[in-house]
Formats: sequence, structure tokens, C-alpha cells
Amino acid sequence: MPDRIYFDHSATTPIDPRVAFAMTLPNGECYGNPSSLHSEGRQARDLINRARAQVAGLIGATPAEIVFTASGTEADNLALLGVFRFANGDRLGHMITSSIEHPAITETCRFLEQNGVQATYLPVDEHGVVDPDDLAKALRPDTRLVSIMAANNVVGTLQPIAELARIAKEHGALFHTDAVQSAGKVPLDVGQVPVDMVSMSAHKLHGPKGIGALYIRSGVHLQPLVFGGGQEHGLRSATENVAGIVGFGAAAQLAASDMTDEAVRLVQLRYRLLAGLQEVLPQAYLIGHPFKRLPGHLCLGFAGQEGESIRLLLSLDEAGVAVSSGSACSAHKASEPSYVLLAMGFDAIRARGTLRVTLGRFNTKVEVDRFLEILPQAVNSLRPVASYAGFTRS
Repeated sequence: MPDRIYFDHSATTPIDPRVAFAMTLPNGECYGNPSSLHSEGRQARDLINRARAQVAGLIGATPAEIVFTASGTEADNLALLGVFRFANGDRLGHMITSSIEHPAITETCRFLEQNGVQATYLPVDEHGVVDPDDLAKALRPDTRLVSIMAANNVVGTLQPIAELARIAKEHGALFHTDAVQSAGKVPLDVGQVPVDMVSMSAHKLHGPKGIGALYIRSGVHLQPLVFGGGQEHGLRSATENVAGIVGFGAAAQLAASDMTDEAVRLVQLRYRLLAGLQEVLPQAYLIGHPFKRLPGHLCLGFAGQEGESIRLLLSLDEAGVAVSSGSACSAHKASEPSYVLLAMGFDAIRARGTLRVTLGRFNTKVEVDRFLEILPQAVNSLRPVASYAGFTRS
């Protein structure tokens, strides 16, 4: 459907043709098992080694600090479960996270709590930002791990990761960040920021689905989740997804080389869209931090019409525009209030009513302008469910 507009890059991104081309070699003539000693196996191993260096280069890590996983979710699970499985059962201890983390973190935390770990969920302000002072106050002598996402997938807000990590490290706790949304979009240099673990996913930066990675700082010890032949430093046994890994490497290299220019371009498109909204839809309002947010991320509410977000999404889809009403991972709960927005102080009605518009590498000004023609027609066709004047947070 060439005339469709794809504005849902926080859910997934289209594969860059350059990435797809890079994946043709392991999908074709280089088919060996990387663990085999013969020439075909060594060729596959060389491809993996190159991709590992490319992914490491995206965040300033060394190749030996990158472990490939099947997803960002698996990387999150490995980080959290790997820390606490390494502990003795009688001293599992305490961890800290935020109240707006991705379900890959929150559901893992619930599992850990059911198995003896104590967890603290930090509040956020009206923009979705964690206060570093709250982290400092929550730290305990038995705090072993702090996990705060780099950027929120629903509202796009960036967290002060460098400061949060520094506080955790001064206390002696490990620090993990889920950077699935931010990796390749905003800089993160692990040589400058004292994070111990970073989760990433290829399909969020124009790479393939089904491949993720966890950066593990040298000296940090985790227990594996998957046991077998000892691949990925013994932390993720299984025959490697060579094509996916190669695609991740190519996507990471492209993101690293183009990050600054691409961020500037996406911010310009974002401002163009926001400025247009102010003219055509005065009831629209931005959710999340106005400036400290992912370059191409917009989370919007429409005063008085928040309860109609699903109808709005479907209307836009029919008009040829793909957007989201929130996290793709929570689409099966679309009729429920967003726990992220509730944590930010929104009431239950308005916490249902968001439109997530996320731009990517191949979006254009023409598409933004076309969207600004389509959106008012869709919004104005909705049934008002609350007074326009009453859209302040509870």
C-alpha cells in the first residue's frame, strides 16, 4: 500500500534496504553453523564477530561486552533475572525500578517479587521523569539492582540516565537501562555513563525483528536463562541467528553514523507537526516532556475526546495512516487506562485517550502535511466525552 503513511516507529520500524542487503549473505551462501570448525562455520563466525563490533560501537562498548538475544524483552529478562539468580536464596535483596517501565521490566519484577526479591517502584512527575532524589532516598543497604528505562515507549520522555546511574553506582548497586526505544536515536556512551547493562533491539532502529542484545559491562556477573551449548559467552545458548545478528550490526552502524543528522531532521518534522496541530486542532495537547523526548516521538491527547482513542486510531487507519493508541505490547488492553499515564497523574478517562505518533527514517514533510489534513477530519468526527475545559490532570 504505497500511499499509506507509517507513523508507528516506536512499535517497529521498516527494515532499511541496506540492512536487508547485508542479510542476504547469511541467508544465502554463508549458511554455516558458527560453532562449526570448517570453512563455512568460520565464515558465519566472522560475520557474527563483525556485527558484534558494530553493535558495540553504537554505545561505545567493546565487542566482548555484547550478548545477542532473541529480543529486547529477553535482554531485559536476562539483566534482571540474571542478577538475582546469581544471589544465594537467603539474601536475594532489593531492586528499584520506575512506575512507567515497559512490561518486559514490570512483569519480570513481579516474578522476582513472587520469589523473594523486594522491589521499589519510583514515582514520576507530570512529564514522566524520575527524580534522582527519589532514587537516592529509595536505595537501601541490600539494593542490588536499579533498572530505569532510557526513554519511555508510550510518552517518549527521556530519563536522566547518567545522573541516576551515578547515584546507583555510588551506592554500590548495579544499574540497568532498557534502551530499546532510545538506542540509535539519542547518544549513549557507556564509557562516559556508568551503566552496567543496556538492553537493545534491532527492529526499533530499522533492523530485523527477532534479534536483540544486552550490553554487560566487563566484570558484571549474570546467570543464564537459556542453557545448552554455551554460545554468547554461556549466557544465551542456542545456534545463533546469523542473519538477524548481521542485520542488527548493519542497522547499528547506520544509526551510529547518521544519528545526529537524523535526530535534527526528526525534531524538525516533530515541530512541524506540532505547529500544524496548534492551528487545526486547538484541543490537542502534548503528553510527556516538551523537549527531553525522543526526536520523532509525539504522544497526543485531544481534550474532551480522550475516550475515543480507539475509534480515532481505526479512523486514521481507514484513511491510510498507521499510528498507535499507546504501547504495541499493550494493544490487547487498549480499553484500559494506561498505567504510564496514571503514574503521571492523569485520571482514568484521560489515561485511555492517547494517540502515539512516532516518526522514522523514511518519513517526509509531505507525509506530515498530509497527516495534518487527515487528522482534523478524524478527530472532529468523534463524540465528545468530557468538557474541553476539564482536561487538566487529577
